[in-house]
Amino acid sequence: MAIADQIKESVAAALRKRGLNVTAADVALTIPPVKEHGDFSTNAALKSAKLLKLKPMQLAQELVPELESSEVERVEAVAPGFLNFFMSQSDMASVVKKVLDEGSDFGSSPANGIKVDLEYVSANPTGYLHLGHARGAAVGDSLARIMRKAGYDVTREYYINDAGNQIDHMAESLIARYLQRLGHTEVEVPEDGYHGKDIVDIAEELYQDCGHEFENDAHDHLEFFRVYGTRKLLAKIIDDLKRFGVEFDVFTSEKEIRRSGKVDAVLRALDRCTYQDGGALFLRTIHDGDDKDRCIVKSDGSYTYFLPDIAYHHDKFQRGFDKLIDVFGADHAGYVARLKSAMKSLGHNPKDLQICLVQIVRLFKGGEEYRMSKRTGNAVAMNDLVAEVGVDAVRYFFVSRAGESHLDFDLDLAESLSSSNPVYYAQYTHARLCSALERGRHYRSSNFDGSLLNSDSELAIMKAMRDYGSRVKEAADTYEPYKICLFVQNFAALVNEWYQKTRIINLDDEALTAARLALAQACRTILADALNLIGVRAPVRM
Repeated sequence: MAIADQIKESVAAALRKRGLNVTAADVALTIPPVKEHGDFSTNAALKSAKLLKLKPMQLAQELVPELESSEVERVEAVAPGFLNFFMSQSDMASVVKKVLDEGSDFGSSPANGIKVDLEYVSANPTGYLHLGHARGAAVGDSLARIMRKAGYDVTREYYINDAGNQIDHMAESLIARYLQRLGHTEVEVPEDGYHGKDIVDIAEELYQDCGHEFENDAHDHLEFFRVYGTRKLLAKIIDDLKRFGVEFDVFTSEKEIRRSGKVDAVLRALDRCTYQDGGALFLRTIHDGDDKDRCIVKSDGSYTYFLPDIAYHHDKFQRGFDKLIDVFGADHAGYVARLKSAMKSLGHNPKDLQICLVQIVRLFKGGEEYRMSKRTGNAVAMNDLVAEVGVDAVRYFFVSRAGESHLDFDLDLAESLSSSNPVYYAQYTHARLCSALERGRHYRSSNFDGSLLNSDSELAIMKAMRDYGSRVKEAADTYEPYKICLFVQNFAALVNEWYQKTRIINLDDEALTAARLALAQACRTILADALNLIGVRAPVRM
């Protein structure tokens, strides 16, 4: 258990002894900006004193002797009722050996037995990925990595919307582009079709595969064009995501969900929660916070998009997952209440369905909004942005803010080779450490003396190391991968401050050199691991 978690638990236990219902999660622990105020501080006594009918300082002073331990050198009660914790130097230094022994496993939590299905991207196979899909991919994949490190059993899933009107529109658009390729310039893409270059590319592949085979009766083979277009576009999506560092464990087809009878089974299970109106069937969702009840079967007997999606989520629960997490675009905000309501109607706990919304991305260059070419016909393609600034910058910037916050992507910043560019700064810090380790390779030793690591900057680094596992767990438990970016920036700043102030390799003091090289190696390990959690490379040289 990380020292911060140990302190929280010890404070909670001391308050429970006094009759309060307090858990470690209820204890707020901060790192004071001034070192004289300790390594950690909490306002737990201030918050709890009134409930115990005590003055805050009185309660804080009572708690002090119960909170000291081998790791905590001393605890101070400070007016008006704060508790400040000062860690022992030897305990701080022990974290370096622990990082060196555990490597990239450092900061991991033991398996918690919670099975999670994490669905993200799930872009319709009707065109190339745009920036909204890319941000969802970066957030979803980073969250999967973080949750796995935090002990969750995570399955990464992609739901293929390969049925319904959008696939029909894609097939009709592909027919039009195919016929145009054959010289029928009078043929137009339907107004509600897909007008981007992606369909033109697939039509060219179709021509190369089939030549003039469907020239005279293309519309009679609509199903062929559906299947061909879906297969080609999905393959392109998967290939682009792989280059973006994003892969999946499971692909589930909407078409198969429909064919399997699972939609009909769910429809029967929802019978008591539905009613007829105007020949259509509606699911009662308004009582669970939706703005209206939702149609699930139209008056012509066809399903709305919502019904197969209900069946799909029900199927995921039936597969044994304890928790479902969906990463959706912000345009799905109105979908949250109705989907949770549907799961409740099927007997599932709606709290076990977590929906993370990801807001839109705007590009800026030279201080003004930038209109990059729109290869997809209606949005900037993910590949265009990646080609402009690289995978690392795109992934880092997309994850660096909370998903529900709008993101203004500064192309000038992302391309700059300066400390103001957060991804360059973190990667440069890692490369800098690797350079120092290479220069000092003859002085490194596993038997280093941790007591020599006692400067303010070294103690600050080791404190942050001790906190790494807690930051990973917090990011996982709150579904907020941006918190790892915050850790990376803070940790890189601490390392650079130390690097600039400290002579790591001192030929006159081999013991001190060995200790500092050990710290450098531990820093390199943690920085590389944290960057990997958000899908960013940790280069050895820059």
